[in-house]
Amino acid sequence: MKYVIVIPDGCADDPVAELGGLTPLQAANLPNMDRVARAGVVGLSNNVPPSLTPASDVATLSLFGYDPLKYYTGRAPLETAAMGIHLGPNDWAVRCNLVYAPDGHMRDFTAGHISSEDGAPLVRALQHELGGRELAGGTLEFHPGVQYRNILVWRGHAPASPLQGTRTQAPHDIPDRPVADYLPQGPGAELLVSLMEASKPVLAAHPVNARRTAGGQKPATQIWLWGQGQAPRMAPFADVYGCRGAIISAVDLVRGVGVLLGWHRIDVPGATGYLDTSYANKGKYAIEALGAFDLVCVHVEAPDEASHEGKVLEKVRALERIDEHIVGPLLDALPRYGAHRVLVEPDHRTTLATRAHAHGAVAFAACGSGIAPDGADRYDEPTAATTGLSLDPGWQLMNWWLGR
Repeated sequence: MKYVIVIPDGCADDPVAELGGLTPLQAANLPNMDRVARAGVVGLSNNVPPSLTPASDVATLSLFGYDPLKYYTGRAPLETAAMGIHLGPNDWAVRCNLVYAPDGHMRDFTAGHISSEDGAPLVRALQHELGGRELAGGTLEFHPGVQYRNILVWRGHAPASPLQGTRTQAPHDIPDRPVADYLPQGPGAELLVSLMEASKPVLAAHPVNARRTAGGQKPATQIWLWGQGQAPRMAPFADVYGCRGAIISAVDLVRGVGVLLGWHRIDVPGATGYLDTSYANKGKYAIEALGAFDLVCVHVEAPDEASHEGKVLEKVRALERIDEHIVGPLLDALPRYGAHRVLVEPDHRTTLATRAHAHGAVAFAACGSGIAPDGADRYDEPTAATTGLSLDPGWQLMNWWLGR
């Protein structure tokens, strides 16, 4: 049996006035996702427990069949796994965004979607000026990641850590709001806030930022620290579910979850984690991976990014490109392998109205060998709400979909 998961990140949404009161899934032309719906079932899955923040770290664990209430330790340690950074038993990873907050407001949590080529020198400068120092019982390390997404590692000298119990806020959920209202709180707040402040003069003096400003681009004005946690301990997916998997994603967070589950990481040329990602290459590489793996997962960040930027039509276009270049080719290729199943499901909701993640169930469509059609003819939220198929908690969906 071959299994394919396609994740249009954050595509689940509310009705949008600009789309005539339709959701992006309703408004988009999605003939291939609708093929999945007609050939199988449409339902709802609640991937984020009420007690946890609605975000891809929690929701992806759930979507892949792992109870986030049991396994979730924080966003950053999932990303360190993808980056090949080892975390010891006393170490903590912290997500380190390069952001644009020139007037004390979170104007752009991506610093103008800064490229990795521009972001890496800035992070190396932070490592030179701030890294290696002893602070609060640990040593600091700054690691460049992809674009604005980077990692700070606090290597503790003892089990006790000031970061235990600290509360932080994701910058993508506070667009245009005063950052002073969302600073870290709790035991490690002083440590994290001091580093955020110390980053400002380092970044302000860097020639990369000078060049960006001169060219009309947004500079990275500071770092934003959040999503801290220690390395999780999870049983491999093959041991739990009996499938050898591969993950295709341009986002370290999602790749990191896959790596921790023992999936093979496939890097795709042109995959950016943004609206300009190479949808066609993702589809092509996913088809090639079917020959070597039982399960292939393709994650596309673009719908989520469009939501965060409030770009209604771009969200619709991203969905249509996923449908055309990924879902369609995979549906056409799978029959040559015999028995197979397909699942199309976002990880969480990201609403255009708020430009932020939100709690609530998301619609999924699944079809394939042994899945009897339920009569649904479209893949969208209103259809999913009428079928009566609902998985809550969402991590139970994997067992159902794999036919276990």
